[in-house]
Amino acid sequence: MSRLDNIPSTPGKYKPEKPLAAPYSLRLLIHSKLLSFWCSLFFALIIFFFLLSPLPPSSSPPSSSRRFLGNTSSWGGPHWEKQVRKSTRLSSNSGLTVLVTGAAGFVGTHVSVALKRRGDGVLVLDNFNHYYDVNLKRERQRVLDHVGVFVVEGDINDVALVKKLFDVVYFSHVVHLAAQAGVRYAMQNPGSYVHSNIAGFVNLLEICKSANPQPAIVWASSSSVYGLNSKVPYSEKDRTDRPASLYAATKKAGDEIAHIYNHIYGLSITGLRFFTVYGPWGRPDMAYFFFTRYILKGKTITLFESPDRGSVSRDFTYIDDVVKGCLAALDTAKKSTGSGGKKKGVAQLRVFNLGNTTPVPVSSLVTLLEKLLKVNAKKKVLPLPRNGDVEFTHANISLAQKELGYKPSTDLETGLRKFVRWYSSFYLKKKKKSDW
Repeated sequence: MSRLDNIPSTPGKYKPEKPLAAPYSLRLLIHSKLLSFWCSLFFALIIFFFLLSPLPPSSSPPSSSRRFLGNTSSWGGPHWEKQVRKSTRLSSNSGLTVLVTGAAGFVGTHVSVALKRRGDGVLVLDNFNHYYDVNLKRERQRVLDHVGVFVVEGDINDVALVKKLFDVVYFSHVVHLAAQAGVRYAMQNPGSYVHSNIAGFVNLLEICKSANPQPAIVWASSSSVYGLNSKVPYSEKDRTDRPASLYAATKKAGDEIAHIYNHIYGLSITGLRFFTVYGPWGRPDMAYFFFTRYILKGKTITLFESPDRGSVSRDFTYIDDVVKGCLAALDTAKKSTGSGGKKKGVAQLRVFNLGNTTPVPVSSLVTLLEKLLKVNAKKKVLPLPRNGDVEFTHANISLAQKELGYKPSTDLETGLRKFVRWYSSFYLKKKKKSDW
């Protein structure tokens, strides 16, 4: 078994006859009132959910240069700054200096390790929230420590902390992966999605646009933005105005926010729409992960079917393929054109689908897991509930292939085999510290 298995290594349109047009001034008035109404409603919803968002406990700012996060973590001071600088030291003449947010997460850990191993300077930021098992995130942190990446524990909404990072280090690039993940959880804690996915993104962009020089930004959008589209495969040019969940709506808002900061401030921004990423060190809330746990424990798993009794399908994409897409997006990102918050030229704005472009029914995923685990699953089938999930996802990756050279090469069975091997070694065997 390779050590890389254990360490995080996408005819013309019909034109109906037009009815007689109303006078121009009347149409303009109607359109402006409709636009005003929908804009007011959109921002009212954002403010409403933001007010519901749990905020960090307030406290008076310390007088010293050292700030405290919770009861155990702190930042600031000469030793802390030395660790930050050491982590971002280049070991390659052509290396990038990259800030990765959400780096104790699944994709963030893999991307950070891949960047560090190729000689880039990497600093990571994560708030270690409790959306899922924090112990898994701490184990990922140990992997990052092992390869020489310093983890700053903090929140992207902490303006003082993020500004301090930019004061200590010049970042040529930012990979923004921090977000409140999960489609269904939005029904329980909607405020957390606005707090992280909108307010946090705006805070990061505010600091990036004021940096001199500005970094190029690659950020995680989501395939969820395609929402209720019935046209497949999903193309980057398809409509994204019918989200099926609040999570999707916040990612759609992120797309629009990115456009604003690119247009006004000259930030070079690339959005990546991930399609059901899976693999070692994955997220326990993902179906392939908790299906594995339930099957091994003899628990019943629930499979959902569409209204026509078809199986729900997903474009499962292996983590190593996604990492290659992320690095290619970084390597092809052009420089931002602003300076000190002022735009000086047209800046690059891109969005790419990163999928496997081979949708698989979830029922087939379960069959593969049964084969790999050598255990028959206990199953029940229910209608797909209205909880934000969609019936299928399918990526058109032609743009990423052309612009990034993106070529996913891992089929689902191969990827699941690697995941099951990792899961068995991580959860079913006791490993010594030196084995990492």
